[in-house]
Amino acid sequence: MSRTGLLALLCADAIRPNPHFINGILSRHLRPAIEVSRDPEGFAYLRASLPVDVVTSKKGSAALKLISEIIVSQGGGVRDITVGDLLLWLQMSGSRETIRILTAYELLRDLGSLPADGPPTLRRITYRSGQVHPAQLVDRYRLKCQPVRDAIVAYLLERSPAIDYGTVKSLSATLALRFWADIEHHHPGIDSLNLPTDVSAAWKARLATKIVRKRLPDGSVVEMTEPRRSAVAVKTTVRAFYLDLAQWALEEPEKWAGWVAPCPVSASELVVKKVERQRKSRMDQRTRERLPVVPMLVKAAERRLKEAQGRLRALNAASLGAEFTVSGETFAVPRTTTRVGGRPTRAWDSQGVARDFGAEERMAFWGWAAIEILRHSGIRIEELQELGHHSIISYTLPTTGQVVPLLQIAPSKTDQERLLLVTPELADVLSTVISRVRGADGKVAVIPSYDGHERVWNPPMPLLFQESNAGQGHRLSASFIRKGINKALADTGLLDNTGEPLTFQPHDFRRIFITDSILNGLPPHIAQVIAGHEHIGTTMGYAAIYPADAIEAHRAFIARRRALRPVEEYRTVTPEEWDEFLGHFERRKLALGECGRAYGTDCAHEHACVRCPVLIVHATEKPRLVEIHDNLRARIQEAEHEGWLGEIEGLQSSLTHAEEKLAQLDAQIARKQEAVNLGIPTFREIVARTAAVDASCDRE
Repeated sequence: MSRTGLLALLCADAIRPNPHFINGILSRHLRPAIEVSRDPEGFAYLRASLPVDVVTSKKGSAALKLISEIIVSQGGGVRDITVGDLLLWLQMSGSRETIRILTAYELLRDLGSLPADGPPTLRRITYRSGQVHPAQLVDRYRLKCQPVRDAIVAYLLERSPAIDYGTVKSLSATLALRFWADIEHHHPGIDSLNLPTDVSAAWKARLATKIVRKRLPDGSVVEMTEPRRSAVAVKTTVRAFYLDLAQWALEEPEKWAGWVAPCPVSASELVVKKVERQRKSRMDQRTRERLPVVPMLVKAAERRLKEAQGRLRALNAASLGAEFTVSGETFAVPRTTTRVGGRPTRAWDSQGVARDFGAEERMAFWGWAAIEILRHSGIRIEELQELGHHSIISYTLPTTGQVVPLLQIAPSKTDQERLLLVTPELADVLSTVISRVRGADGKVAVIPSYDGHERVWNPPMPLLFQESNAGQGHRLSASFIRKGINKALADTGLLDNTGEPLTFQPHDFRRIFITDSILNGLPPHIAQVIAGHEHIGTTMGYAAIYPADAIEAHRAFIARRRALRPVEEYRTVTPEEWDEFLGHFERRKLALGECGRAYGTDCAHEHACVRCPVLIVHATEKPRLVEIHDNLRARIQEAEHEGWLGEIEGLQSSLTHAEEKLAQLDAQIARKQEAVNLGIPTFREIVARTAAVDASCDRE
């Protein structure tokens, strides 16, 4: 049968071929023929309800073709397609087809053809199915001994209410795979937790090392044995498993007594000081190696972004089929394109290699944004992904009305929310990101996100690290962010101590942030609050280079001071004391601006503000400062005329300081006037909400 005849039969619904047969055939003519002959109204409504850039995009076009294939195979029209049809196509298709199937699901969901209570994305019911029962976690390792398998499952069920899902998953892997599956493999027939001494000794000997495969320069692969760093952690988990069963047997003997057995791991085997010192040494070495190169990385990321944006602008300005040169490279523009507006994102270089300038600019931008936010805030990668438009808040002091920008960090690892002060540099980056993710209506799209650790879907939020693809927003993955960071780092050409290209992990910026803050005088306990650590020992573990004896001396000094000073000094602050503290900021208001002296300190210049180096002069008060300057000149002339020599020296000092402040003010105004307007909104424009908290709430 010819292709034309086959297409005619399909359009007439005379035959309904198997999905495996219809998938991929007649790729050029199937969709337009089915649209016209089978359900023109449904396709017309689908096109009319979607943005033009979605319909004409590559993924949108592939999704419409998929809808045509489902109609041909299953019958009916656009509104008759069910979730099961899409799951059937997903089951029989390869990874290349996954994107168009997910896109088709989202198009039909927005159209209203799918059930209203359906998930917002097909990922929820496919490979992101959510949490798994502890029994299923254990059964992945196919344990042969049923009593031990039941003991591990019961243990996980007992502990799961008090711990997160990630810990449950880790415990199942340790107990079922690293412990019991290994014993069953090397000692077949064992059926009790009461292990013989030789069996437990052999297991601990195997646990101490692991086999790794490395590829040599000639391409061959060799197996090598190296120490297992997690050996102590595995033994600690196994010991806790045995001891918990023994303790629970005292409380509920009818449930747990049958599994009680001597613990194969003694307390003396869990000495972790050496392991902790080795880990701390590795962390410190990694931080020392990367701390000095952060400025180079920042410059490389900025340069990479500017070059990528320049190439993309040059491509958009060039005509189809023409050549253009940017940064010394010559590129050829495609003669045709199917993109909206007729503008391609790809071009060929002089070697004939296709370059996707849109993807390069995307990678360069998000790599730069991640580097800037991580190094200025010290947050975790999970917290970076959860940053939303609502995370940027402004707090107004209840008495002075001064606006303080804050960044609200959502609970992640320790389930503790915290607030960080937004520096001007961080505010610029956040403004740029918000300008990029805002839609045509000026709003940040609200999208759902998947928590890979807890295996749950978070409610829709206006996330900052998101992108729109074929009209559907999705959160940027952690692997994409890491790739963007290391792409920028690759441009520096730096090498590590082994001669390999230097790489950064997002957590490296957290260690660098804490180390740099402590080295610059930030007290360790303040760094602990900013980092969100529960214990100051964790913060000290992050801080490399900082002398250990200085830390111990500081902590000993604090302990001695608290022992010697009256207990009343560590009581709760009273309302009067808090009002006096806030009044300090009100008393900083001066005629020329604000006084920058610290709280609780007296004026060192006897209120001669013009001479004071901590006077912050506002640009709006320049006329007043000019008036004071002119008045000082007149007074000096009068003193010289009258012979008041004692006055001249003091007046001349005030005049010198006034001239210095005028010069600083002129330079500041000049810098502001020379700034280029990039269209970045101010902090007041990007702030999502304002925290209006009164003084009593703030004290709490």
